[in-house]
Amino acid sequence: MNRIDLANLIFEKLNLEKERLKFQFEQSDSNIGYFFVDDLLPENIAHKIAQVFPEPNQMVLKKSLREDKYVAAQMNLYESLLEEIIFAFQDQRIVDIIGEISGIKNPIPDDHLYAGGISMMGKKQFLNPHLDNSHDKDRNLWRVLNLLYYVTPDWQEEYGGNLELWPNGLEQKQITIHSKFNRLVIMETHNNSLHSVSPVVFDGYRRCVSNYYFSQQPLLDSDRFHVTSFRGRPENKITDLVLRTDTFLRMCIRKVFKKGIKENPHVYKKDQ
Repeated sequence: MNRIDLANLIFEKLNLEKERLKFQFEQSDSNIGYFFVDDLLPENIAHKIAQVFPEPNQMVLKKSLREDKYVAAQMNLYESLLEEIIFAFQDQRIVDIIGEISGIKNPIPDDHLYAGGISMMGKKQFLNPHLDNSHDKDRNLWRVLNLLYYVTPDWQEEYGGNLELWPNGLEQKQITIHSKFNRLVIMETHNNSLHSVSPVVFDGYRRCVSNYYFSQQPLLDSDRFHVTSFRGRPENKITDLVLRTDTFLRMCIRKVFKKGIKENPHVYKKDQ
């Protein structure tokens, strides 16, 4: 299937559940708006997307105190279905209806896949609490929505690898959203949208298709530019101190070098 066929199916599902999703978004915690929709695509298509994911050694391993996961954005290296499903979420109909559900005017998809694309997490891998980088790769647009489509068949909540939202900070209990097969989760991103992925405890891989939407305006009047800003989990006080220092130093660098010392390699360079 191509991106238009996939977008047709996604639009049909979102349009069918639009009012429920609006209500879910409005009723979600006011500090981090979110909604999710299950059974997004016909099950056989979702299974096929999972089946064509690359092996870990064909992806980029990002491993540090901040995170431990496999990622990929150079989509022409992989099965075409993966690129088609990613860009199906950038179909203007999908962008418009998600903007309508979330109340965000004129969201802008990112064909460079800056920090988007596909990701995979296996046993003991994780993503510590963090704020996403506030801008696009050229620092012209504000990041406003994070789209996560999970495609691992039979992935149970107790396996870990679940999205965690911390709307009231690390001192309060997080909201856990199961990375359930064929589930699309959409959340706001701004200066207060602290989120993480719980460590995987199962001997298998949780697979995810990711997109970000941007805007000419930030979601909050209080939003300010920031790099991806990591924290330690509540039980890891020393890690938290180290990561907060790391964020401070990287912010200092950005005051001198607007786009950083070197280009972020996690973009889709379509001419390569």
